[in-house]
Amino acid sequence: MASTELITMSMQEADRLKTIQLVIDGNLRASTAAQRLNLTKRQVNRLVQRYRQDGAAGLISRQRGQAGHHRLQPELRTVAMTILRQRYADFGPTLACEKLRELHGIEVAKETLRLWMMEAGLWIPRKLRSPTVYQPRNRRHCVGELVQIDGSDHPWFEDRAPACTLLVFIDDATSRLMQLHFTYSESTFSYFEALRTYLERHGKPQAFYSDKAGIFRVNQKQTAGGRGYTQFGRALYELNIESLCANTSQAKGRVERANLTLQDRLVKELRLQGISTIAEANVYAPAFIADYNRRFAKPPRNDFDAHRPLRDDEDLDLIFTWREARKVSHALTLQYDKTLYLLANTPAMRKLIHRYLDVYEYPDGRIEIRANGVVLPYATYDRLPQVEQGAIVDNKRLAHVLQVAQLVQQQRDDRRGRSGTPARTNQGKTPANVPARPGTKRQRQLSADDLAQALHAAMH
Repeated sequence: MASTELITMSMQEADRLKTIQLVIDGNLRASTAAQRLNLTKRQVNRLVQRYRQDGAAGLISRQRGQAGHHRLQPELRTVAMTILRQRYADFGPTLACEKLRELHGIEVAKETLRLWMMEAGLWIPRKLRSPTVYQPRNRRHCVGELVQIDGSDHPWFEDRAPACTLLVFIDDATSRLMQLHFTYSESTFSYFEALRTYLERHGKPQAFYSDKAGIFRVNQKQTAGGRGYTQFGRALYELNIESLCANTSQAKGRVERANLTLQDRLVKELRLQGISTIAEANVYAPAFIADYNRRFAKPPRNDFDAHRPLRDDEDLDLIFTWREARKVSHALTLQYDKTLYLLANTPAMRKLIHRYLDVYEYPDGRIEIRANGVVLPYATYDRLPQVEQGAIVDNKRLAHVLQVAQLVQQQRDDRRGRSGTPARTNQGKTPANVPARPGTKRQRQLSADDLAQALHAAMH
């Protein structure tokens, strides 16, 4: 009988049995046993008396097998599980617990409800769920039917130059590299430049396949009247090219795997060629693409080329611009990118008051104001520089923005004299490490406005 009782005892109760047995045998005093068991001497004497009456069974807790004092009523569990099966069968424990409390007045702890749902088969713990399986997707049949695009921020020139971004265009049907474009950061104008080269070289593909970055897709909710497309998406729409976004990185695995190969092979090739600048790398890119495709490209299932030629009415200079709508004030002014533009005070211009005009910004920095496609003359109004608020910068563009900010801070410190007035050295010169916009008539010294423009370019 005693051996059977010992089997059902817990480890704590078994240790208590040994200690009480020593007290009964006279080998241990009750006070010492009380210290060892973290009990009082009176409790130890009570356990000794129970052991002498009932044996080892007297040391087992009498609460075992009894319902807990805070146990929920079985009827409550029945009602809760009935509601869950009828209305919330696909809900998780946290959300189901909230709905039971808010809509049905049933107070159940989240973890208690989780156990109930697990026992009923309505919830499977994450550890017991089968892993997600990403099955391979068949390639497209024709070249130009689907082109995967992505940007890879990497130290392409190792320690010879700062890290930069490589824009990769790869054909889905053949894994053929279609375009490689080195740039400072993954921005809208960088993709415009790479896409223009692609179109002039290959033509228009059927669709581009990208991730959900802010360049390709508007990820935040739009308010009433807000723009529901990105500048890159608008350009693709005007070119009649479909834009598709992948939910996961595995979905566009061809370009992701190509990035890993390029981060190994292309880095070493640039080192062997002695290339350490973005301009030199872009010149070398076509030769590397030809060698890469000779080694790794696959033959397509269909020899038909799905690329389409550009139409005569598709003006790439006009398509690859940053466009935003601005409202004309009663003073015939509109504001864009912290600059005030003044329209001529003529009867024709006065009809545009309180109307929205389109502001076109070209990659070289030129600004055009258009009304129904007609370019309007304007003058700019320079205001005093103001303290700017913090700019929102994406993680992929952070390195380039920090480099620009560091150069601006260094130049600002150099201009400060001991009296606090700016020094007069190097006026009108731009540091060689900061790329200036091509086509500008006058190179200005970097200031807070230049930093704002650099941040704007990096974000766009």
